[in-house]
Amino acid sequence: MSRSRRARRAGPEEDVVYGRNPVRELLAAGRRRVREAWCLPELAREPWLSPLDPRPRGRAELGRAAGTSDHQGVIVFCDPYPYASAADVLAAGGPVVVLDGAQDPRNLGAVARVADAAGAGGLVIASRGAAGVTPAVSKASAGAVEHLLVARVPSVASFVHDARRPDRLAFGANAGDGEDYRAVDWGADPVVVLGAEGAGLRPRVRAACDALVHIPMAGRVESLNLAVATALLLFEANRGGIA
Repeated sequence: MSRSRRARRAGPEEDVVYGRNPVRELLAAGRRRVREAWCLPELAREPWLSPLDPRPRGRAELGRAAGTSDHQGVIVFCDPYPYASAADVLAAGGPVVVLDGAQDPRNLGAVARVADAAGAGGLVIASRGAAGVTPAVSKASAGAVEHLLVARVPSVASFVHDARRPDRLAFGANAGDGEDYRAVDWGADPVVVLGAEGAGLRPRVRAACDALVHIPMAGRVESLNLAVATALLLFEANRGGIA
């Protein structure tokens, strides 16, 4: 691989997005400019990809550029991910998902996919000590992050506290504590706060919520994975907003 290509992979002003669905959704969303596309030679004439005039590359070279063999034969070099402001997320309408300390990119991607499917107004994550939107997150979200508003905030606890108002409540998911999530009045556009798997909500974040909710379980496993818990809470919270 040439020196210029290595620099483009590592440069702060350019991202690599890989995988068929993530690249398709990046193009459909139109929020990021594609600077260059690479693909396996046999994919270059696929109708959805051909307008990008992709450069044919071998599977190994694609893997080096993507940093993984899970590229499905397609990668693009594009503008960095366009994070939204916290105000934009709150103004979008629909539930707002807040993750307190989620560090696994696959979990973040899966939650983003759920948030998009459930009609969430956006997703809020910490700017430090948590995963951001990376190529692995885009892949795990099946491209949902290209459509979803994602904001990074310096303090999750401060965001939750400031987002609350009389007609918007903040609910913290806390295993085994609080009300049954099916029995609460979620109200309009609630803030739904979930902690990292295994750690749960930090005390300051938990204290910033209006109420705590839990998901009753009948099995022996202590908790659901983060994306499944998010799905249950969001679809319940936005039941009236999903046609």
